[in-house]
Amino acid sequence: MKRTGFLTIMMITSVMAGFSQEKKEEKKEEPKPAAPAPAPAPAVVIGGFIRADFIWDSRKSAQVREDHLNLYPLDVAKDASGNDLNAVPQSNFHSIVSRINLKVNGPNAFGAKTSGFFEGDFFGNFEGSIGLFRLRHANLTMDWTKTKLTLGQSWYPQFVPECFPGVANFSTGILFNPFGWVPQAKLTKALGKDVSFAFTLYKDREFTTVSATGVQNEPDVNSVIPTMHGNLQYKKGKVLAGIGLEYRSLVPRTTITGGTPAQTIANDARLNSTTINAYAKFTGKKATLKAYGLLGQNVTHLVMLGGYVSQADGAINEKYLPTATNSAWLEIMSNNPKVAPALFVGYTVNNGAKEDGKTAYTRGVTLDKRSVKDVTRVAGRIDFKQGKIKISPEIEYTSANWGLANKSGKVTGDLTKVGNVRFLLSSVLTF
Repeated sequence: MKRTGFLTIMMITSVMAGFSQEKKEEKKEEPKPAAPAPAPAPAVVIGGFIRADFIWDSRKSAQVREDHLNLYPLDVAKDASGNDLNAVPQSNFHSIVSRINLKVNGPNAFGAKTSGFFEGDFFGNFEGSIGLFRLRHANLTMDWTKTKLTLGQSWYPQFVPECFPGVANFSTGILFNPFGWVPQAKLTKALGKDVSFAFTLYKDREFTTVSATGVQNEPDVNSVIPTMHGNLQYKKGKVLAGIGLEYRSLVPRTTITGGTPAQTIANDARLNSTTINAYAKFTGKKATLKAYGLLGQNVTHLVMLGGYVSQADGAINEKYLPTATNSAWLEIMSNNPKVAPALFVGYTVNNGAKEDGKTAYTRGVTLDKRSVKDVTRVAGRIDFKQGKIKISPEIEYTSANWGLANKSGKVTGDLTKVGNVRFLLSSVLTF
């Protein structure tokens, strides 16, 4: 009896153990839900360059940051003895355009690949801030393959990163090629395999239209209409070409004071302007050829000649007209990876406003006074490259024709030609 009971207990225990083991095995066989994949950490790449420039000029020029950036040679200015006060050689050494940037590859968002770019140098935002950090770029891009959206500060849409002067001078072809960066919203759409269209809305920041009141950037801030620019680009193999159109509508001032007795009244007069630019680039086996042209109005913000003039509109009020500026440049450069000579030629002309004005808000242009008619530049350089080091000696000749401007800002009188020779040695270590 005891034996039978013992066997019964053993059988029950074995069955229970087997059932339990089966449950465990079944439990093991059940697939566990996959844990969500962690979002990829953003990859940050640090880059930039260390640069040293050694400069010598034969004549004083309109300049920025202690002659680092030269615009055009100054007019003849004689003293009582007939000496030209501007025929004075100058020189300087600089490292303020050394640069640092961050490239960020972010996680996917809204079905798009994301990336960011941040960059600054030590050029400063004005003369008194030379040597201090200056923000150049700060933007994010969302890429849906055929559509891209860029938000933040980046190049002016007239500045084409794939087609700009490669001169050794930090000027980057300024006066002849638009230059600068702005906060913007830019939408780029692929229209086919080789054609794209970019539409940009932007507001000036560091590079601005001349203020009629002296308040920085007031004409743009007063306007609720952002500047609009469209660019159609073709890119296939060795060929790049594009054309752009821009429309600006600014409000130089919202109030004006005048009359006797003095009174302040509202002023909502707009300064409207359009600019057209076109460019082309051909990359051959041994050399690259670039060309650019611009027909512009009120292009001070692009660091070019001109601006706008005011006209009387009643006893106190005033209205505004843009001045016209044309520019063009051509560059041919060797593609040799070690020793690459290059030649740059640029020309720009001030055409004044369509009608006479009473006050000029411009660069290089006045009313009824000596003004710049046109500027020509020829620059030859040789880039010596090894690894991440580049040393570039460059000789640059810039000439300007000065003359008496009429009330529209256009030079119509006899011309005086002045020229400046700049010798530059630039050394760059890229990292």
